[in-house]
Amino acid sequence: MTLRFIGTTSEHGNCPTLYEVVETGDIVVQGDEVDTEHRAQLRDLGVAETAVVIPRELLTRFAPKE
Repeated sequence: MTLRFIGTTSEHGNCPTLYEVVETGDIVVQGDEVDTEHRAQLRDLGVAETAVVIPRELLTRFAPKE
């Protein structure tokens, strides 16, 4: 899998960040992991899955429109 940097709203090089999987066009999101208390509110979260928090601004500025 090859990742292409799309954009970040971070000022210091930390997360959150968006990447595109070059081969498929899928999007990878890097962000702070949701804590255990709030993970319990998520539905159908698989064993190999996680959830991250990203600011709305990151999506409105950098997420693909198509």
